[in-house]
Amino acid sequence: MRVGLLITCLADLMRPSIGLAALKLLERAGCDVVVPSTQTCCGQPGYNSGDRPAAQALARKLISEFSDCDYVVVPSGSCSGMIKTHYVELLSELPEARAKAEWLAARTWELTDFLANVVRLDAIDVRFDGTVTYHDSCAGLREMGVKNQPRELLAKVSGLSIREMHDSEQCCGFGGTFAIKYGDISVRLADLKCDEVAKCKADALVLGDLGCMLNIEGRLRRRGDNRTKVLHVAEVLAGMTGEEVE
Repeated sequence: MRVGLLITCLADLMRPSIGLAALKLLERAGCDVVVPSTQTCCGQPGYNSGDRPAAQALARKLISEFSDCDYVVVPSGSCSGMIKTHYVELLSELPEARAKAEWLAARTWELTDFLANVVRLDAIDVRFDGTVTYHDSCAGLREMGVKNQPRELLAKVSGLSIREMHDSEQCCGFGGTFAIKYGDISVRLADLKCDEVAKCKADALVLGDLGCMLNIEGRLRRRGDNRTKVLHVAEVLAGMTGEEVE
């Protein structure tokens, strides 16, 4: 099984441990993993901002880079959702490119969905001593159908217990360029999310999208919470508890 790993530009630049954790998990599952060295952005920022030509160029580039893979796996509901949900429309006026987008969309999976439902990972041989609460990122939940998959995998981690927060599906306020264009609203949403995290009194907040991680963690720290760890689900499952990797 040849699996292409899209690390995402945000993880590559801000928290490469996520990409390394995803690679470790896929290799442990027996996948033949390829990581195209030329990969950059999926085109979502341009698409969301109305720069269709730039987004199309990046989409066509990505499709070409992963054209020889049986699957494309992404540790992000946002970027996997862009490929699976929006590429076909983005390239709709380009028949040949659209056909390739349809081909890729059918083979694109969010990481925890792939681990739970394609390779059917039975055992997670790592330990995390503590409680976690899980935030459902908007794109992963609504575009990729990711809800139970990360929880099922986390439940296999020795020592870990899940403490659900109220309104785990409520947006954290990031939304890509939304946080820039509507800063006051974004901060208010982040504060509401941080309130729920605080009520849980969990050792760590775990989630599957780095944009949400940065937004929530940044707000937690500004509010004075330096105790709650903020971890990507891949880091927990791979036994990499959030340390930055240079």
